[in-house]
Amino acid sequence: MKQDSNIQIEIENNIATLTICREKQLNALNQSVLNNLSIALDKLAEDSTVRVLIITGQGNRSFVAGADIKEFQHFNTKEGYELAKNGQENVFDKIENFSKPIIAAVNGYALGGGLELAIACHIRVASESAKLGFPECSLGLIPGYGGTQRLGQLIGKGNAFEMILTGSMLNADKSEKIGLVNKVSDDKNILIDAKKIAQKCIKNSPKALNSAIKCINNSFYRNGFESEKTEFSKLFNTDDFKEGVLAFLEKRRPNY
Repeated sequence: MKQDSNIQIEIENNIATLTICREKQLNALNQSVLNNLSIALDKLAEDSTVRVLIITGQGNRSFVAGADIKEFQHFNTKEGYELAKNGQENVFDKIENFSKPIIAAVNGYALGGGLELAIACHIRVASESAKLGFPECSLGLIPGYGGTQRLGQLIGKGNAFEMILTGSMLNADKSEKIGLVNKVSDDKNILIDAKKIAQKCIKNSPKALNSAIKCINNSFYRNGFESEKTEFSKLFNTDDFKEGVLAFLEKRRPNY
């Protein structure tokens, strides 16, 4: 077992399970978590004993309930662009292009940046109690870690528009029906089911899996990521963003 403040890694039978450990904060992503995730991904990529990686959240309430909003409440356009750029390059793109299969075990809330983390993974297993959504537009923002690009690839353009523009949360069954998750598991067995999928992957050639990941990813156009970073960052200078975040922190409805 390896542990680093807000993440924990266990390796058993060629499967690494990485747990984000901020249960009191519903495992929200802050800069420290993102930095540690980036470092862990690099180490796991080089570890020949690891054939598949599972990412999950501590406890049973939340996978990752978004980003830590207090960290970027007062960002300007330049800082917002760097936030998206660093997150995409150091974590989310690294997950999507990882040389080994990555399975997200979505155990509860996967919102905003948390759902972006899940859809960057190659396969998703969700607990029956999972709730998935992109509430960013209610904060005067948009998904900034690749969510506007990856979501449509999974569930189609129309469903992606509806999820992001309305900010609606989906339950596990609906998420499975539209292709947002691959499998729904009961809350107690989510890691067991994720490991069953991992074991099926392990039976196959590591080099072939790496090539398959590259080819599947290369089948999609990638130029939209630059647009997402630009539009995401511009919103930090708007009154809507300031009101949206303030309303969230004050636990009230925003007045747009």
